[in-house]
Amino acid sequence: MCNFNNLIMKTVCGLDVHKDTIFACTLNQNGDQDISECSTMTPDLLRLRDRLKELGVRRVAMESTGIYWIPIWRVLESDFELILVNPYFIKQVPGRKTDVKDSQWIAMLLMKGLLRGSYIPEKRIQELREYGRRAVKLCGQLNRTEMDIDRQLSKCNIRITSLASSINTQSVMKVVQAIIEGETRPEVLETLVHGRIRNKYKEQVRASLTGTIAPHDVLLLRQSYQVHNLFLAQQEELNQAMSVICEADYQKELSLLCSIPGVQKNSAMQIIAEVGFSVKAFITAAALCGWAGLRPRNDESAGKIKSKKILHGNKYVRRVLVQCAWAASRTKGCWFKWKFDELNKRMTSKKALIAIARKMLVVIWCILYSRAPYQERPIIPDENKRQRQIQYYRKQLDALLT
Repeated sequence: MCNFNNLIMKTVCGLDVHKDTIFACTLNQNGDQDISECSTMTPDLLRLRDRLKELGVRRVAMESTGIYWIPIWRVLESDFELILVNPYFIKQVPGRKTDVKDSQWIAMLLMKGLLRGSYIPEKRIQELREYGRRAVKLCGQLNRTEMDIDRQLSKCNIRITSLASSINTQSVMKVVQAIIEGETRPEVLETLVHGRIRNKYKEQVRASLTGTIAPHDVLLLRQSYQVHNLFLAQQEELNQAMSVICEADYQKELSLLCSIPGVQKNSAMQIIAEVGFSVKAFITAAALCGWAGLRPRNDESAGKIKSKKILHGNKYVRRVLVQCAWAASRTKGCWFKWKFDELNKRMTSKKALIAIARKMLVVIWCILYSRAPYQERPIIPDENKRQRQIQYYRKQLDALLT
């Protein structure tokens, strides 16, 4: 029989983390407490680490408060067993909340073994994750910069973006670069446009390049174009750094993920950065889907289901999976495409896309767990379903005829 006293930790510590201050509460099995306050400066963090070691602390729990927990984690991780907790699960009673009581509450929950830690990957994956998330933010900044370029061209009455497929095409960017260099003649700018666009729109191309360009427009357009090129260079640098890490340490995982339809190298690197190279932290595929926010929530009261919306999970992995699901749903002969078409008959395309993203995440869990590449599933039409549809339409027809 297991001795319950051996399961109780001798001395634990709860940290209430803020931007500039930390409230620490150490608690032992006898109920003795030691409460202290320190700043988040590195020297004070080192003194806090030494103090906790003197008190015999083994485990430390803290809230995941923005990014303020990261430097504290880096200082303490080599000497203690750390637990990062979602603040949602350890909320205090309203009206009885102070910083000291927060640290006491965290320490007590840790002593009782009632805290569930968040998933913290190893350092190499953390580095990869930092690169990947920075690249995602750059995508949003690139989109805003391209909208600025389009807005500035519209002020000059240059309408080439209405004829091109997107703003960041080579034709549009060549026109922008020529205008920045001082070229404003429509017949010269027309030669920079791709032949397919000229053949399709003919006279409209020159008309769209005839505008009223002032000197201040050129200055503003130059600045937006420089920012756009800077973001592109930074994004390429981040992708290169991620590629070096993945090819050096996670080459097998990268090749396994790339075997899935709709998953390319950049997407595979983003998945590894968020999920990790192993799924040991997730017991089942359902646990991984819940962590990613791709599982319907349980919101039922008095026998009525109030909501079936997906959870608030890891938005970065959910973003890349939705993109992969979109690509897979347009791949010919792919099981994901067939399943998307089947689901799209009885639900909206957005809901069907989320369902495909969840199925792809289940496949990713199975691949990383079994260490085997993806094998395409056979597409087997449901003959019974087809017969039921025929019977249904026959009944509808008989009802109209009688």
